[in-house]
Amino acid sequence: MPHASIIPDDAHMDEQTLHQGKWLTLKQRGRWEYVARNHTGGAVIILAVTPDDKVIFVEQYRVSILKNTIEMPAGLVGDLADAADEDVLVAARRELEEETGYACDDLRFVHEGPSSAGMSTEMIAFARATGLRKVGAGGGDDTENIIVHEVPRAEAGRWLFDRAAEGFSIDPKLFAGLWFIDHPEAHAR
Repeated sequence: MPHASIIPDDAHMDEQTLHQGKWLTLKQRGRWEYVARNHTGGAVIILAVTPDDKVIFVEQYRVSILKNTIEMPAGLVGDLADAADEDVLVAARRELEEETGYACDDLRFVHEGPSSAGMSTEMIAFARATGLRKVGAGGGDDTENIIVHEVPRAEAGRWLFDRAAEGFSIDPKLFAGLWFIDHPEAHAR
């Protein structure tokens, strides 16, 4: 039996802008408030495993939660002034090298979904990078201070929980990323 969607009566009301900042806009539709990014095509998380079977994670301080986080390499799509219509895989390639110092031979789309469906319009894609080779130092751009971690794939889950016990914020999407890494045959497209 097909699932019937339950759509609130006020879901199709006109959208109102409550506040627009430089990077985000607070909007309202009916009684629902949510955030939209200005000038981007979403975000992409890169599933990257080195030739010696190590998962690449990045560590950086996130002002919004006042903590260091452990994440997979990731970034905004279309956030550069001259690349508003940037393809998700082009952004993934750029962000992988910028954040980690790794280039890759191939990138494949894996899956896309909302980053936080109850709070934001942002969609986030996963892309699988293969054929990794070190070409630079990484660490992010001039506004970032990224630390790269290479963790043996077999130990990645435990390593993440150990970092959480030390006080790091662990992005739950990492566990979806690890599942995608362990199941390369599974993909949405």
